[in-house]
Amino acid sequence: MIGHRKRLSSGLSVTSKVFVRSRNGGAQKIVREHYLRNDIPCYSKSCNSCHDIVKPDSNGELPAFILSESPKKTKSGLSHYIVLDTNIILHAIDLLENAECFYDVIVPQTVLEEVKNRSFPIYQRLRGLVKSEDKRFIVFHNEYNEATYINRNKNETINDRNDRAIRKVASWYAAHLKANSSQNINIILICNDADNRQKARSEGIDARSLVEYFDDLPNGEDLKDLIPSNIHNSAEFHGENETTFPEYYSSARIMAGVKNGTLYQGMLNISTYNFLQGTVQVPAFKKPLLIIGSKNLNRAFNSDSVIVELLPKDKWREPSTSIVEESNIGANDNAEEDEEEDDTGAKGVVSDKERILLAQEALKATSAKEADQKRLQPTAKIVGIMRRSWRYYVGQIAPSSVSEENTGNASKSCFVILMDKVLPKIRIRTRKAKEYLGQRIVVVVDSWPSNSRYPNGHFVRALGEVESAEAETEALLLEHDVEYRPFAKNVLDCLPEEGDKWTVPDVENTEDPQLKKRVDLRHKLVCSIDPPNCVDIDDALHAKPLPNGNYEVGVHIADVTHFVKPNTALDQEGASRGTSVYLVDKRIDMLPMLLGTNLCSLKPYVDRFSFSVIWELDENANIVKVDYMKSIIRSREAFSYERAQLRIDDKSQTDELTESMRILLKLSKKLKQQRLDAGALNLASPEVKVHMDSETSDPNEVEIKQLLETNSLVEEFMLLANISVARKIYDSYPQTAMLRRHAPPPATNFEQLNDMLSVRKPGLSISLESSRALADSLDRCVDPNDKYFNTLLRIMSTRCMMAAEYFSSGSYGYPEFRHYGLAVDIYTHFTSPIRRYCDIVAHRQLAGAIGYENLDLSHRDKNKMETIVKNINRRHRNAQFAGRASIEYYVGQVMRNNEAEHEGYVIKCFNNGIVVLVPKFGIEGLIKLEMLGDANTAVFNEDKYELSFTDLKGRQRTVAVFDKVTVDVKSIKDEVSGKRKAQLLLH
Repeated sequence: MIGHRKRLSSGLSVTSKVFVRSRNGGAQKIVREHYLRNDIPCYSKSCNSCHDIVKPDSNGELPAFILSESPKKTKSGLSHYIVLDTNIILHAIDLLENAECFYDVIVPQTVLEEVKNRSFPIYQRLRGLVKSEDKRFIVFHNEYNEATYINRNKNETINDRNDRAIRKVASWYAAHLKANSSQNINIILICNDADNRQKARSEGIDARSLVEYFDDLPNGEDLKDLIPSNIHNSAEFHGENETTFPEYYSSARIMAGVKNGTLYQGMLNISTYNFLQGTVQVPAFKKPLLIIGSKNLNRAFNSDSVIVELLPKDKWREPSTSIVEESNIGANDNAEEDEEEDDTGAKGVVSDKERILLAQEALKATSAKEADQKRLQPTAKIVGIMRRSWRYYVGQIAPSSVSEENTGNASKSCFVILMDKVLPKIRIRTRKAKEYLGQRIVVVVDSWPSNSRYPNGHFVRALGEVESAEAETEALLLEHDVEYRPFAKNVLDCLPEEGDKWTVPDVENTEDPQLKKRVDLRHKLVCSIDPPNCVDIDDALHAKPLPNGNYEVGVHIADVTHFVKPNTALDQEGASRGTSVYLVDKRIDMLPMLLGTNLCSLKPYVDRFSFSVIWELDENANIVKVDYMKSIIRSREAFSYERAQLRIDDKSQTDELTESMRILLKLSKKLKQQRLDAGALNLASPEVKVHMDSETSDPNEVEIKQLLETNSLVEEFMLLANISVARKIYDSYPQTAMLRRHAPPPATNFEQLNDMLSVRKPGLSISLESSRALADSLDRCVDPNDKYFNTLLRIMSTRCMMAAEYFSSGSYGYPEFRHYGLAVDIYTHFTSPIRRYCDIVAHRQLAGAIGYENLDLSHRDKNKMETIVKNINRRHRNAQFAGRASIEYYVGQVMRNNEAEHEGYVIKCFNNGIVVLVPKFGIEGLIKLEMLGDANTAVFNEDKYELSFTDLKGRQRTVAVFDKVTVDVKSIKDEVSGKRKAQLLLH
């Protein structure tokens, strides 16, 4: 490529890039013009010249000058701006976001583009920093600035050219500010490439590594703890002196292996009870591939996308029957040294008990040929990582890894035990290990070299004392990647200017053609039925008899899309968050509170915009016709489930509103029966509710949620609305309709549960020919001596099911649209747009389908829809896990003061412990063999799913799956992870 530059009459200049492409023996000359400007400002408030050259944009607004006229100073008194290179951003983005030193930062356009090409998630975080008003980050478009653009030299690599372009930005800024500012502001280029630093210094640029920069800051020593380990000299991390793990295959070998079927790609799932065992589901095998041992797991984290290679059949295994926890095996490891790994795959100092268990597992492997063939699973080893799942992790420093030497200014290694027990501990370096003991801290993984037994990471920040409500809540939000920061100003700017004074405009006298399309339904007897104290009311209903004997039934949903327009900052924030997250003590909103709890909420006695679905239903709840419309409603009342139930049951209440709710209840029962007849599943999960003290906000009671008929009433009509809307938007947008599917479970998912039933409950089994067969078989699985057994089996069946997922209709054939659990051929989410982004997309598509407004291109593009559904699936799953974690934490707090005996059920048996579900608290706890009795007397019968042992009182005991047991329940703090958990003792 060669280039030359010429000036245009407009004052701009253009550079021509000439490429010569050779194809099929011929040469083709390609010329591309690249326009350069002389009016791109430096964005410094102290500059005397740039304010005069800038021009307003298409909206008539001038760019903001945000670089401070009095920036921060170094220890030597140097006022300065910072120019960053690409690698600093890629490896230290969390440092840039959180450290109290990165202000007045210049990001060259060259760097921005490199970051975008190498890591789009980091690029998005960088754009977030640029939008943040308090951080003062700016993007300088050096590639379009006549003074800073450079051509690529002959024989120069693109990386060398980009390094030179970044140096050019630094030198231009230094000269520009010296000539045009009365303030003495210096430019510091932060770059960790030693060669690039040396070249910069030879050009008169103040170039420093991150460590060198921190050395010259007032709080620099503290900041050094935040430097990622892969920016530090790797030699500082002790213990990396032996090859512990196999090297990953090359990209070429992986691509060839996947293509010819010798390698497979899938997501790794680490066992909850054995951190040395994982599974990878691949289409080529009915059963998941087992990955056993640290060498075969090969530095992979839970949820990593991995490449695996099948092991020979003589190494195929049964899944482990042992509980193996890293906290017990590696409890005494030295963070400064890596210890030899024994031949069982154990790391560090291993207790005799754990060593015996691991040896038993190894013995089982050698006798696999003699094992029951139906239990054998193909085994594999991980040979590559396609995509890391690394994120912010929360944990606490392991006290055993902190010595007296971890004081003073010397940075020492220590281990961080993560809250998620399926993940390995992380080695970090810090000067403040003792100060952080007993605190929840946030860390990031930087690397996991093949010659390091543990991953290396760095400290990000401290959240607070372990077990404090604030620290634990923030920890679980970070652990589940929930965005909880306040909404940015540009998002809030999208809200109506009137704020909470906004009212529905007068549609009769409006000139707005869209408002004229709205149907006035304020005369309808509409009401809402929700949980107690609900403020984000997104659905309401009405019903009335028709002269022909049928019924008119309406579902009215908050018209969120009236306020959330496509491609605005508000829309982008909602799309990114994906869903609201409900915790025991708070709600993390998807949209600003003004919308969710005020303007969009279908509160009673006020006019509100809604999107209505109105059916004519016959006496048997069959649909005669259905209409869709944007509307205006005025809810007559906001009921809680309990209050609505009491009103329906009170025969003295004969007003029209009550009678309409009785119609809704009657029809909802028929709708439910239709679903059950079609094969809809009635599964279960141990749902509990935590009651908080109204004065102290402390948790004081746990109860199992009680469902009323009014719960089912609302659910049935929401399901009917979702199904009707799904059909409508699919008819109009067959390639991009926003839908939700639930795949049927593979038969292998139920193999073990059916085997348990055949052994423990002869005559009972679960059928999988269809959802109807599954539902009927679950109904038959009853134990006349135990009323809870059927519920227990439904809970265990739920865990064997596939997860429901959002999808774009063009991604699957129509038969695969089916929602297995609901037994319907097509389904979507439409009824909760305040708290789910899927529903917002469905609203926009329905508005397009009925001709109310044109559908935005982003919801008609298959690729963009794929991006949306991928994100909301992840956000939805994370929100569920965060909600459960919140309940688990508060249940643990309640149990601190409520130690007592409770009924429990054995749901898993291992050779060194059992897992018991306690319905009262909706929790399950692990009881290890040493807590049950004498480990030397224990006999595990794998075929019968039972464990026999001599208990602590000298009695011979046998416990098995499905057994009802009495357990002493108390809450204890795990000293290793700092997590409070239920401790169960067999009574």
